[in-house]
Amino acid sequence: MRASRSLLAVPASNRKMVKKGLASAADGVFLDLEDAVAPDRKADARKDVIRALKELDWGGKPALYRANALDTPYFYRDLIEVVEEAGEALDAILIPKVQRPEDLYTIHTLLKQLELAVGLDTGKIKIEAQIESAEGLTNIDDIARATDRLEALHFGPGDFAASLRMPQTSIGTMDEWDVAYPGHRFHYVMQRIVVAARAAGLRAVDGPVADYRDDEGLRKSCLLARSLGFDGKWCIHPAQIGVVNEVFSPTEREIEWAEKVVAAYEEANEAGSGAISIDGQMVDAASIKMARTTLDSVGGG
Repeated sequence: MRASRSLLAVPASNRKMVKKGLASAADGVFLDLEDAVAPDRKADARKDVIRALKELDWGGKPALYRANALDTPYFYRDLIEVVEEAGEALDAILIPKVQRPEDLYTIHTLLKQLELAVGLDTGKIKIEAQIESAEGLTNIDDIARATDRLEALHFGPGDFAASLRMPQTSIGTMDEWDVAYPGHRFHYVMQRIVVAARAAGLRAVDGPVADYRDDEGLRKSCLLARSLGFDGKWCIHPAQIGVVNEVFSPTEREIEWAEKVVAAYEEANEAGSGAISIDGQMVDAASIKMARTTLDSVGGG
């Protein structure tokens, strides 16, 4: 399955927005029980997640919701109520503010108990984890290998900036503080997330751009994330989906290059030649891997 390019966040408590999100061009949608739901609505919002899982057509999109963080009084019931009532329809749970591998081990164990209790295959429900703090980044390699349920690492830029006491006025795009720094302030954390994800065989998903009207800022943010190796990016509004899908899809030029490289490699193999040259450039084994990766992402590998 091709990794999701766009992941649309929708408030779990807003049925109209959930339906609109599921009908959108986003590759994935998650129902949010955390930031998008007020504390006095969280209990009812769990019921909204259950109804959405059981009643709505997800159109082939993975059925995913975001629970509240482990250090809140809401987390354990976010898992228990949803899995007991709608676990059969659930694919994965997004966990915010993961700090240490023990966090995911705790969730793995609780999910195993729930799956056994309701008659689901053990390991059916997967986990995706957000890295949003200095502690989480410090422990990221162990987090990435904490459980075989884990499928993806996500970057949470807003909370990460707060964790480091980084001044920030615009989440996901350049502000005056970025101009003051000679480079990209989030380069290190973003690269660490991708490296940890790839080393553990996971997907890597970049966080959102808060200003959904800033198409130029969104495009720049997408290009940066893709250049570092991220598979896709969050969207907080349907208006962002088109740009995200476009940037995280191989261009015609990339596809043409990949097809040419693979064809030349296969011809060289048939001829018993180990050296390949395309358009005046030598092509090595790494080039073949990159070309196949490109074609796999569009179903042509």
